[in-house]
Order: sequence, then structure tokens, then C-alpha cells
Amino acid sequence: MTTDTVDEARLNLAESGGIEVRWIMPEGFLELPFEADDLEELGEQLLDLAKQALPGADEEVQVQYAAMCVAHYDEFIEAGVQYAGFVTTEVDGVRCTATVNVSLLDLDERAGSNPVGFIATTMRHLELGQIGEVQLPCGPAVTCVGSRSSSIDGSLTPSGGDEPIWTSFIQVQIPLNNGTVLLLEMGTPTVEGWDVFSAMFAGVVKSVRFFDAEGAPLVMPG
Repeated sequence: MTTDTVDEARLNLAESGGIEVRWIMPEGFLELPFEADDLEELGEQLLDLAKQALPGADEEVQVQYAAMCVAHYDEFIEAGVQYAGFVTTEVDGVRCTATVNVSLLDLDERAGSNPVGFIATTMRHLELGQIGEVQLPCGPAVTCVGSRSSSIDGSLTPSGGDEPIWTSFIQVQIPLNNGTVLLLEMGTPTVEGWDVFSAMFAGVVKSVRFFDAEGAPLVMPG
């Protein structure tokens, strides 16, 4: 992955179970790097990213931004994140931002022969948001629309202290037939951009395709 702006990029990742995942990201996204050899190289790549994301900020703020990103990489690894990107744009004169993450997780062994139903039931029980089941070109999936509370690091706020923020999100989970789950999530703290970003994310999700080791297309059963 690079930190360049993505211009309708076709992205892919190879899963150890022999299934390749491909999807298309729209133009305008900046990607977090995931291919650094060590922490020093990662820091350099994130500083380059900070300069693109905050071109008008002074160097100190850019360094703080890069350091904040570094601090989240342990969470990314734990959550199985394979891709993380973000975009900033204006919607009706309001500056809006959204993130998109793509992760691979282990499927719960209790899922049985109906993993979509199991995932949907579990998410409803946890009251994570509005849950639905959909049929995508690549196979059946579970959707979740909701909101969660988080905070902005004080180094990036006018007050100098951490500030609470609500993020609205759409999450899509697609169980694979090799015991894993592909999870895609879009989140935005700017309600003005919700319609634009949710429509964009729908296009990303519908672009997901699976292929076997020989490159033949796969559709997950269900």
C-alpha cells in the first residue's frame, strides 16, 4: 500500500486460506501504510501521509498526527485490518470526512452451516445497530448501521484536551467458506456527508469479488 491518493484503485489481498479478495476504491482516498519493514519506516510513511492530509498545518501538528496514527497500529493488527483509508471532501459547503477499513477475522466456530444467520443474530443480541441480511454479487452478507462514541486526541483539538465525537457507521460482514469473515466498514463523524459517503460505500461493497488460487471467480454459498 502507498500513501498516494487513490484514483479508483483496484485493491486486493491474498488470504492464507487460498481466497483472493478484490475491491475498488473511489478516487480521493488516502491510504494508511501497511507494508513498512520497521517502526522507523512506518513513521516516515505516516509523516508523508500527514503532510498530504494536513497540508496547511505546521510541522509540529503533522508530527503529532503521524504519532497518533502510529499509536493505533496495535489496534489495527488486533482487529485484523488489512486496509485503512480516509477521504475529505465538501458536501453542501461543509467539510466532511470518512474512513473505510477492510479486515479479515476468524469466523466463530459456532456459526455452523448458516454463518450469515449466526452473525446477524449475534449482532442483534449485542444491539450494535440496525441489522440486515443482503445478497451481494460475491455472496450473502450481514449489514449493520449504527453509531458509536469515541474521542479526538487533544493534540489535534483547539482546547488541547481530548474531545468526544460520535461516528456513524455502516459495517458489512461477508463470511467466506474457509473459516474467515471479510469485514468492511465506513465511518464518518460528519452527518452532512452521510448520504454521499454511504452511497460511495455501497459501491465499494458491491465491487467485492473473490477468486481462488488459480484466479477463477468464486461466489460464497448461502
